[in-house]
This record gives sequence, C-alpha cells and structure tokens, in this order.
Amino acid sequence: MGKAGGPSPLSTGPPGMVTSQGFLEEAGSETGRRVATGGRTPGGSALCLWAHQLGKAYGVESHVLSPAETKALYPLMNVDDLYGTLYVPHDGTMDPAGTCSALARAAATRGAQNMPNVRDHDASIYLRLQGDALSVGGYEANPIFWEEVSDKFAFGLFDLDWEVFAQHIEGAVNRVPVLEKTGVKSTVCGPESFTPDHKPLMGEAPELRGFFLGCGFNSAGMMLGGGCGQELAHWVVHGRPEKDMYSYDIRRFHCSLTGHQRWVRERSHESYARNYAVVFPHDEPLAGRSMRTGPLHQELLAQGCMFQERHGWERPGWFTPEGTAPVLPYDYYGAYGNQAHQDHAYGKLLADEHTFDFPPHHNVIKQECLACRGAAAVFDMSYFGKFYLVGEDASKAADWLFSADVSRPPGSTVYTCMLNHRGGTESDLTVSRLAPGPRGSPLAPAFEGDGYYLAVGGAAVQHNWSYILSVLQDRRFRCQLIDSSEDLGLISIQGPASRAILREVLDADLSNEAFPFSTHKLVTAAGHLVRAMRLSFVGELGWELHIPRPSCVPVYRAVMAAGAKHGLVPAGYRAIDNLSIEKGYRHWHADLRPDDSPLEAGLAFACKLKAATPFLGREALEEQRAQGLRRRLVCFTVDERVPIFGLEAIWRDGHVVGHTRRAGFGFAIDKSIAYGYVRDPSGGLVSPDFVKSGDYALERMGVTYPAQAHLKSPFDPDNKRVKGIY
Repeated sequence: MGKAGGPSPLSTGPPGMVTSQGFLEEAGSETGRRVATGGRTPGGSALCLWAHQLGKAYGVESHVLSPAETKALYPLMNVDDLYGTLYVPHDGTMDPAGTCSALARAAATRGAQNMPNVRDHDASIYLRLQGDALSVGGYEANPIFWEEVSDKFAFGLFDLDWEVFAQHIEGAVNRVPVLEKTGVKSTVCGPESFTPDHKPLMGEAPELRGFFLGCGFNSAGMMLGGGCGQELAHWVVHGRPEKDMYSYDIRRFHCSLTGHQRWVRERSHESYARNYAVVFPHDEPLAGRSMRTGPLHQELLAQGCMFQERHGWERPGWFTPEGTAPVLPYDYYGAYGNQAHQDHAYGKLLADEHTFDFPPHHNVIKQECLACRGAAAVFDMSYFGKFYLVGEDASKAADWLFSADVSRPPGSTVYTCMLNHRGGTESDLTVSRLAPGPRGSPLAPAFEGDGYYLAVGGAAVQHNWSYILSVLQDRRFRCQLIDSSEDLGLISIQGPASRAILREVLDADLSNEAFPFSTHKLVTAAGHLVRAMRLSFVGELGWELHIPRPSCVPVYRAVMAAGAKHGLVPAGYRAIDNLSIEKGYRHWHADLRPDDSPLEAGLAFACKLKAATPFLGREALEEQRAQGLRRRLVCFTVDERVPIFGLEAIWRDGHVVGHTRRAGFGFAIDKSIAYGYVRDPSGGLVSPDFVKSGDYALERMGVTYPAQAHLKSPFDPDNKRVKGIY
C-alpha cells in the first residue's frame, strides 16, 4: 500500500500530544467528574484517559491538559473545538539519521528543545517537527494498493498523489491554521507494509522450523525495532522470547488465512484506513469476514446471531431480538468506487456498541447469562481447535507436554496447561484419554498405542498446533498430531436444567454416579454418534457435545426442541466471557500468557508437582515455588455501577501495583469484575495475606473507584453448581 506523508506517528523521541473532542467535565453527582459526550467522537476522550491510566501502571509520565494549557504549549494549534489533550513529555518521533545527529548534538550542547508532536485521531493526521520544517502526514481511507512489487524498487519513492493526500490537508489546517498560508518545502511518498491486524510479523514460521520473521512493522519500525530486535534475538537463541510476544507472533494467524488473497487485502486495508480510529471494547472488523463458518452458522443467523470474528471463524457473539443481522461483503468504507452499505443491520448494531459505557445491548446479554444461571443456555463452540495425539509414544509426549496428570484411564478428561521451559503458560486446554480401537471416524480415529483428544481455544489454534509439533519434533516422540477442527462441531449445554434437557436427547445415564464431572463417553444423540463430555466453562452443571460436522444441525435442533419447555436459550461468547469471569475461570492470553506461570495465576492444581513425573517447565515452577511469588492474579469487584473493560490501573494503599488484564460484568452478583496481577511496589513477596491486607481501587477514565480483592471466585466459591448441587 502507498502512504502519502512522512514519518511514523507511533514512535518515540520528542514530546507528543493526543487531541480529544470529548473530555472530563465537572458534574454535580456522587462520582464527581464524568466523561463528556460532546464533539465529533466521544470515544476520543476515553482513549486519552485510558492511555493516561494505563501509563501509571508502567511508569509512563503523562498529563491531561486544558485547551488553554494546550495552546500555551503549542501556540499554533486551534483549540476551539477541543475539550482537552493528553500530553506525553517523553513521546515523539525518531529516524535513523536524525537519531545519530541528535546524539551528537546532545553530547555537545545538552538540552536543545523540539515543539511536541501532535496526533489528531479524529482527523487521522499527525504533525511533527523535522529540522526547520513541520512534517504533516496521516492515514487515508483510500490508500493506493501497490499491485506489482519489484525487487528493484528498494528504498525508492513515488510521486505524491495530491488527490489522495488532500483529505489530510483540511484536518491539518483546522488543527494548525497557520498551515493554510505556509508553503510546501518537499513531499515524501513511499510504500508501507501493513499487516491484517496492524501488528508486526515475528517469530518462527509455522511451515519451516528455524526460519524466523521480523517484518511488517506498519510504519512503526523505529519505535518497535529496538525492543522487537532484542526479543527476536532471544527467540532465535533460546527458542522463545523473554516477554509475551504472542500479539506479534506469526502463529496468531491460521495457516488457511495467511495465503488467502481476499482476506489479506481486505484486512490490511481496514487496518490502515482505521489506524487512528478509536478501538472500542466490543468492536469487530468488517473486512475479511465469513472466511470460516461453523456447521451451525445458518441456524444461528436465523435466530438473530451477531457474530464475532476470531482466527477467521465466525463465532456467535450474542443474539439480537431485532431480526437477522448477516455480515455483508466488505465495502472498503466507500473507497475505490465501492458503494458503502446503506442498509447494513450488522453494521448498525455494531456501531451501537461503540461506547465506553455499558453497551446498549447490555440487558440482552444479561438475559442470556441469567438464563444460563437459572435454567439453561446452549453455546456453539465449534470454532474450538480439536486435535488427536496418538501413537506409540503418545503417553510419554502427554506426560511431558501437559502440566497436569493426564495418565488416567480412558474416559477421563483433565484441564491442564502447557508450559515453556521458563514455566510460562503457552496454553490451557482439556485433554481426554481415549480407548484404543479399530474405529476410524472424526470421533475416534484408528490408532495403535495410546490416544488423547485435545480441545483448545479457537483463537489460539495455530499457536497450539505449532507449539505441540515443535515439542514432538525436538523430543523425537513417535506419535502423530491430527487436526480435526473442521471435521467436528461443538455445542455446550449449560445450566441447572441441562441434565433434564439432555436426558431427552442422549441415550446415556447422566446421573452423577454414572457420568461424573470431568469424564466423557461416546453416546447417541437423536440417532447420531457424539462424544459427550461433562465439563463447564461457565460454572454450571453441563455437558459438551462434540459432533461430526454432518450431524451438527439435527443434534442442535433436537437439543433446542427438548429445551423449549425448560427455558433453554441460545447464547454467545459475550455471555461466556461474563459468566466465566464471574466464576473465576481463566482465559489464555488474557489472564494467562507465556510470561505468566500457573502458580501466579492460581492454577497450582493443574500442575503435577506432587508426583515425580518430569514435565516441560517443572524446574522453573519448583524454583518459583521455593522462592515465593512476586506477583499474583487477583479478582476485584466494584460496588459502584460502572463498566470495567480491562487495562485499568490497580491502586493499593495509594500506590499503583498493576493493571487489570480482563474485565466483565457478573450479572448473578450484579457487579463489575476484573482480574489483574498485583505486585509489591517494594519488590517483596505477594502472599495471600499481602493481598487481603490492602485497600484497593481501580482507576477508570481518570476516576478511581473502591474495589474489593478476592482470592476465590465471588460466585459459587465452593464449586457446588458444577457438581449439580443447587
């Protein structure tokens, strides 16, 4: 893609400033200051305040300025339409030649000063000082695609297309009016490589061991180059980076997507065109949709499903009572001669979710959650990864790969983690032991030796697949990993009425004695063979049905018919997120990352440390256990009715001790809930007593709210409901 303009807007150096057309105002209410909703985009103020509060957790200095203070700092700026700005003294821009020159000058002169850089997210422009000139650039909605890349073009430039770049002039002149009478010294227009999610591509290629990528820096190479280079070097030498780099890891994309021209083109365009757009908590892409759909897609669409996109999959987000809302083909936001969609039910419902308050469909999701707690809900989880680990050394591989003891009899299912050599969590998943046999089907492939069925989170399928394969290869285990993700559907029926519903569908005894928690069986459902597992990710009595793809629709319809008189409702992942956080269940790469240990995350029960069996990461966990924990994952609830979304600063006794990783709303307890890792500012151990002895608050949009810390789940802490005790 071509980009008209100059330097990167996301880099470091001189001070930076972010403008906002919505900001704090004084209000005569119990909570004091509130976020105003005036101006072109009320989300702009929330963006500023969110960055301001998160910076406190990382020690990044920033200041909230009034329009008058902004004018004094940047006299050229028009502040008439601003409520305020976020000023970051140590932010800015650098380029290779300028960096060298600046270092030389600084050594001789000590203390030369540049105006601050300015980024206006509403106008999608940036302005920064470059020598004796002011550089103006931005991100347009209609960037030019470079269709014929030539290896002879290296470090070349294009002629500036003023028709494309002109859209930035109006915003730049509005923000800095003197530009209207200022001449143009020079122009720069060169190609930019933008990835489908606006993040770099790093790490070992899934297709070729030993081949590492470090590319696709999306106009932010100077900002990211130092840290990414250091992590990539560590990655090559030690097999993994020191820090959590999953968001940049090439394995975050499924192999079916990376070579798909339409998906890459559409998503790369949207990531560029929306580079300065406010990212709302429940936003979804409109590009590259409907790439991978589950067997129940049409059934759910007819029920009013609002789909979310994850890893190319269309998974159910929530169900609207307003009718069907299909995702339409990407319209490039009206660019390149495309007609922008005028009547797009999905787009309109999604736009309604663009808020940092409780979303307008909060009560719809509430009904899904309370139906699950009070009766039953059915969740389509077909986008989950479904692998078989089989062969002569499958048990040896399982013992080494999985932190929990999975060497149990066939019919057992175990929740476990996979760790790296530093004790960090590469995955959490369920592992089911299979009985050997001649059967060859998606439910039970033929194998000799031992066999396990693995169910992994859908958004991390490629990461799990690549990680398991690399371990099998490095340890030379004689076993096979089979991917049946596309061959099987998965529906989960959860809630106090789930047993009564499934008794009408399954030909199995579902009593506690015959079908206890964490077990699985091959059974018949409405005449179709399925694998039933008694598991829950929402903290209720329930079963998962793993179903061959051709059988998914008839089995789903049978479940819905049987559940009609029991209050069964279809529900989506927005409900799962809130139900699971209310119960305290972990989400990988939210509560659990490759730099978090299961001990820190409260998952010691998923580690076979009492047994003598070696497993990957064991030595690191034993050392950490002996030395004590320096941080600990803690649950927080807020009594005041305010939405919490994650990344809020955590205050303990007047000090910032971390930030929230994940947040949601617990409808059964009627409170906002958040999880975050707490550390001791003095560097000491974080014991349960340390956690319980502090006074806590969460900072949301510049306002702190008292919070209660919990070491156990605030909902059903004794785990009675998953046992069927109500």
